[in-house]
Amino acid sequence: METLTTPEQALALVQRLEDELISRRPQIQRNSDYYRGIQRLTFASEQFRKFHGDRYRNFADNWVPVVSDSPVERLTVNGIQPAGSQKADDESWRVWQMNGLDADSQLGFLGAVNAGRSFVLVWGNPDDPDTPEVTFEDAAQCIVAYEPGSRRKRRAALKRWDDGNVSYATLYLADSVWKFERPILGASSKSPQMQAVDEELNRWEPRDTGLEPNPQPNPLGVVPMVELPNRPTLTEEPVSDVTGVIAMQDAVNLLWAQLFTASDYASFPQRIVLGAEVPEVPILDAEGKIVGSRPVDMERFAVDRVMFFTGENVKVTEWTAANLEAYTKIIEVAVAHIAAQTRTPQHYLIGKMANLSGDALLAAETGLVKRVQEKQTWFGQALREMFRLIALARGEDAKAKSIAAGQVVWADAESRSHAQLADALTKLRQMGFPFEWIALKYGLTPTEVADLVVMRDKELEADPMGVLTGLMSRNPSQGSPDPDESPAEAA
Repeated sequence: METLTTPEQALALVQRLEDELISRRPQIQRNSDYYRGIQRLTFASEQFRKFHGDRYRNFADNWVPVVSDSPVERLTVNGIQPAGSQKADDESWRVWQMNGLDADSQLGFLGAVNAGRSFVLVWGNPDDPDTPEVTFEDAAQCIVAYEPGSRRKRRAALKRWDDGNVSYATLYLADSVWKFERPILGASSKSPQMQAVDEELNRWEPRDTGLEPNPQPNPLGVVPMVELPNRPTLTEEPVSDVTGVIAMQDAVNLLWAQLFTASDYASFPQRIVLGAEVPEVPILDAEGKIVGSRPVDMERFAVDRVMFFTGENVKVTEWTAANLEAYTKIIEVAVAHIAAQTRTPQHYLIGKMANLSGDALLAAETGLVKRVQEKQTWFGQALREMFRLIALARGEDAKAKSIAAGQVVWADAESRSHAQLADALTKLRQMGFPFEWIALKYGLTPTEVADLVVMRDKELEADPMGVLTGLMSRNPSQGSPDPDESPAEAA
């Protein structure tokens, strides 16, 4: 395939995409830090920061992982069903499994939820042409450029990462792939002008790829990287689920810091002494004679909580203990706000359940289920394109077209007990829903359903009347089986 880009154009495009990628990284890193519990403590006053800043520097009551993990744990891909097909595609699922994407997809979904986006890259495998390499990529390392006015037509993509003392960049175009490298610039004490000179002297250079051409042609004919956007909008950037939680997370951490401080200083009644001078301790010389006095070490008595005072007019009074429950109530309100703003069930955050029925639990999780289904829509669109790229990498152009119009098979986003699920599916089966559809709704993968159908057919061959009797006992309203109908057709 003829390359349509000159080296100068490729370098300029790499630089522009890298500049945009670098501008995204601070927010991506902040969200990642909050997910891991690496959070700054925001103080209500400078005085509190001065006296207690170091005490709570590493403290975080972290609710961000709960908000991020709750939808991801319900995002499970079971396959891809091409348009016009009655079942999921077996080969696409084999490629998915061979690349370990049942696990890595969870990392990709979590990355999108936290950073606002993640990416998936598809490329041919020279060691196994039937199994392309598919990897989920981090938003801090990748960026996709789209055609003007389009959110789907990809014009270029860049993956940029560091390894050792070298930075690497790979530019993906529809017709070619360019690979570059440059030394990593470490910390410098030079002026900004001289740092700019160093950066100019250490510009991207073509990477030595050995016998592999650079640039190399792109046999797919399309940019092989796809973006998974989280909560996209028409004109703005995708939105992370963490963005709206950070401010309330800071407030919760501050409230806990204030509660701990109040607990340390005012959780017990504080006694004060009136009408007495500060006690003094005599100073003795080498012979034991009093030569002076010094004030008592008040810090020691603050720890020992014992002190003696003498005098005629000495009075002792006390302040009542601080009401620490006021802090915990405010924290509960703040956490409830996080639950409402992110559609995370409150029992995920508060941890309180009081004899809730199954229907009540389903109602409480409705917001989360809708949130998961929204992500299935947007992530599913990207995954459908990923499966299309897999077909193109395998040279299956016809399948690629049918997959582009197909649908991703997701596991059910709702969480129900086995008894509830079995009862609902039994009723649907009695209404006439196909057995394979029922098995998919039960949560089995298309591969497991195919194996189950084979097992069922073997049972029919071994004991057709026994299977029919079981069917009739579960659905007696259907009457006696038709004598002209085969056991397999009756089942």
